[in-house]
Amino acid sequence: MSLNKPDKPTDTNFNWEMHIYSQGEQLNRYPFDSVVSFIYRSFSRSKPRSETKILEIGCGAGNNLWFAAREGFSVSGIDGSSSAIEFALKRFSAEGLNGDLRVGDFNQPLPFESDVFDFVIDREALTCSGFTAARKTIAEVRRVLAPGGKFFFNCYSDRHSSAASGHPGEDGVIVDISQGSLVGIGPLNFYSKRQMLAMFQEGWQVQTLRHIEWTEMLNPAYDIHAEWLAIAQKI
Repeated sequence: MSLNKPDKPTDTNFNWEMHIYSQGEQLNRYPFDSVVSFIYRSFSRSKPRSETKILEIGCGAGNNLWFAAREGFSVSGIDGSSSAIEFALKRFSAEGLNGDLRVGDFNQPLPFESDVFDFVIDREALTCSGFTAARKTIAEVRRVLAPGGKFFFNCYSDRHSSAASGHPGEDGVIVDISQGSLVGIGPLNFYSKRQMLAMFQEGWQVQTLRHIEWTEMLNPAYDIHAEWLAIAQKI
């Protein structure tokens, strides 16, 4: 498939494309353990894997979808970086894997039909968006999920050390982060428990809400790393 770049890239898309992915940075090759656990704990053993459809928003270099495709699932992904999607497509092609991987802005209406996906994954992509944009995208996630489908939502917590080191930007994002493990990533949003639950109102059932936190003891500049893991089901 050919690469189609978004007409008006967002600041987040621009930062990741120009300063990270196009420079060969963070082109991850292997899946994150939290995503692997979510898929293996959630998929139905009575349904063929080839008929189990997984979408990842902000899929980056496709490392999570690469794993899912190798395991026989039907995968789709969208990311604002043409460099990341190109890397993923080449890897899929070289290994004989199939996937619908697209360049696009996931803060816009998702270019997928309604009620089709069994799972949607967001591993720290929406955390780069403001609260209003994230809420709209989560509404789109619900639209494309099949009834009973599940959404894996992983974002940064307001207890993260980097949250207090920047300056407030638009719609709740923190800009100019100067300390902690997230320096150089760009504008980020850090969620409280109340804000997490506010993302899932009518039409959702939150099944899991976990707060994960650890302290870097050897490098005090990193201090506390904190994030949320939520699983919500479309009802």
